[in-house]
Amino acid sequence: MYYVMYSNENGEWIENPEYAMLGRSGNSWVIPERSEMIPLPSGSSLVSIPGYYPVGLGNNNEAICLNNDPYRPGRRAEAVAALLPQGFTRTLLPACVPGPQPGGIPLLGYTAVGFRGDKVFAAAVQSDRHHSWHPRYYNTEKIGVRIHRMLERFPHNRILRQLAKCSLQYGCFTAQNLFYQRWEAGIPTTPACNADCLGCISEQHGEADSPQHRLDFIPSSQEIVELAVNHLQNAPEAIISFGQGCEGEPSLNAALLAPAIEQIRARTKRGTININTHGGNDRQLLKMFKAGLDAIRVTVFSLLEEHYNLYHRPGNYGLAQVLNTVQAALDHNIQVSLNLLVMPGFTDHPREVEALLKFIQANPIYMIQLRNLNLDPEVISRNLGFESGSLGITTMLGILQKEAPQVRLGSYTHGVER
Repeated sequence: MYYVMYSNENGEWIENPEYAMLGRSGNSWVIPERSEMIPLPSGSSLVSIPGYYPVGLGNNNEAICLNNDPYRPGRRAEAVAALLPQGFTRTLLPACVPGPQPGGIPLLGYTAVGFRGDKVFAAAVQSDRHHSWHPRYYNTEKIGVRIHRMLERFPHNRILRQLAKCSLQYGCFTAQNLFYQRWEAGIPTTPACNADCLGCISEQHGEADSPQHRLDFIPSSQEIVELAVNHLQNAPEAIISFGQGCEGEPSLNAALLAPAIEQIRARTKRGTININTHGGNDRQLLKMFKAGLDAIRVTVFSLLEEHYNLYHRPGNYGLAQVLNTVQAALDHNIQVSLNLLVMPGFTDHPREVEALLKFIQANPIYMIQLRNLNLDPEVISRNLGFESGSLGITTMLGILQKEAPQVRLGSYTHGVER
């Protein structure tokens, strides 16, 4: 059994052995199973959820709101959660309820936590190798110097100035990689988007406060090409990716990006050119496929058309165009990954899993990237609803491994092997 943790008014993490830990799956409180819990991974952060009280299981097997610090009567308690590093998939949401003045849960990947035997455990499973995305490799003392040197080298490049902001203000790892000259680096190119996703992290959509802001310009081809070539030629395991958190939908900029890709490939054959996209602009993406794109990562919350539309709220496309894009990419021998936004209690519902398996059977994709959806579950509950009968994230993963062993499960973009 795991026990409740809470945060007191001094910001201290307190263990309460009088109440068993609960997690949230959909709209249900659940007792976590051992297969759903792991020791808190290295690189995780314990945080309180502002304005929310923890919920635990009492001796009478009733869920109880713990709104007061039992060790300091009259003082409030706040729910505690973990923020996981890349490579780990959340299995349960924190069990918590709003206080008298809730502001909505921020756009962070809050994960349920508990303690047992003097150790903190998180409701998660490891889904990818804990290598290049470990937090210890980022926000180092050298990042400021590296940014300064790169800005001196490309003084007129506006993309570089945007990425410097993303590195220092938002702590974006793909932005920092461009300055560290390694691994996957993001190159944002457009502020426009023709979707209105509930969990957009770069533009305010009413219910959720976006944690970052989009770039406000469209760069020149020269700005794109010089940064891309420099990274691909010099970085180990080099990937450049269009479609980052600080921009909209890059395929809307295909008239610029397709010739830029051709210029990049005319100057270097090294590394991987990738695009992160909603995949709805199939005709524009086809131009990029023909120009020399290597990999595509298509983001979906659901492969059921009704749920897809309710979450992504597409403007002038639909799921049919997304499927066209996937098929066209496969026809052009482009490495295709599905960026699956995971919400416990929704993604693992049998209907969602069945739709996902049907998609995989029809489309021999390379990988499913499991991405914890940073969104208040109440937003999903209000806009789409949670159906009862979810399988559990670990069960879902087991089904995928059994039914589609040819598809790699992971958390982040891998380069194309040549």
